[in-house]
This record gives sequence, C-alpha cells and structure tokens, in this order.
Amino acid sequence: MTQKKLEANKTIALVAHDHRKDDLIKWAAANKAALAQHHLMATGTTGRLIEEQLQLPVQKLLSGPLGGDQQIGALIAQGEIDVLIFFWDPMEAQPHDPDVKALLRVGIVWNIPMACDVATADFLISSPYMNGTYTAALTDYDEYKNRKL
Repeated sequence: MTQKKLEANKTIALVAHDHRKDDLIKWAAANKAALAQHHLMATGTTGRLIEEQLQLPVQKLLSGPLGGDQQIGALIAQGEIDVLIFFWDPMEAQPHDPDVKALLRVGIVWNIPMACDVATADFLISSPYMNGTYTAALTDYDEYKNRKL
C-alpha cells in the first residue's frame, strides 16, 4: 500500500444538492472558524452561497449538473482534495445521478474522508486529524492498471 500525507491545512470540497444547501450553509456557519483554517472549494452555486454567507474565500468550480461534481472527482483523483463534505439529497433523483455516484466512488477509491450528513461532518471537523497531519493509506492499483485484457 502507498500513502498520502494530509497536511494540517486541508483542501475541503463542499457540495450540496438544492434541497440540502441550507443544511450545508448552516453547518458551515456553525463551523466557520474551523473552515477558515483550510482551503475551501465548492461547486458553483454552493460555493457562491457559502462565500456570501460566511465571508470566506471559496474556489468555485462549475455547478454540479454542469460538470462541477466531475471536476471535484478529477481533483480527488489527482490528490488535490483532502476532504469531501457532500450533502446529497437521498429523497430526490438528480438529473446528474451518475456524476454523483462517480464522485462518491472516487472518494472511496482514493480513501479521502467524506461526510454526507451533518452528524458525520461534525465528527470530521472536530477530529484532531482535521488540524493536524494524517497519513492515509492508499490502495496500490498497479496490478489493476497493468492487467491484461
């Protein structure tokens, strides 16, 4: 297994479906001081709302349905995102459901901490690892990449 060292200053991706944006904004406001210690990225509308409400800088990508979820997934695969907070709506089908599933899948593949609800996000943000270094184990995919088809 290979490893990836997460530094004390993390890059946190923030994503929320329309019916969960208020939940994410409330959570982010309650954790503003902690989030201010990190680099924040978000899909378009979510990023704009967080930036306006919290007065914190947020690197904004495209809106989720326009490719923002895929952009975040690509950044996870490149090792550019350390933590994913993704408040998705389990009660409503999304037009970009395949992108949502792919984003969650790539987060698992690259073993990044992920929260999809307030309780798990609270556990993550309050973890001593959030403001310290952490060495994450990564699966070695060389055998998979070099397989004969």
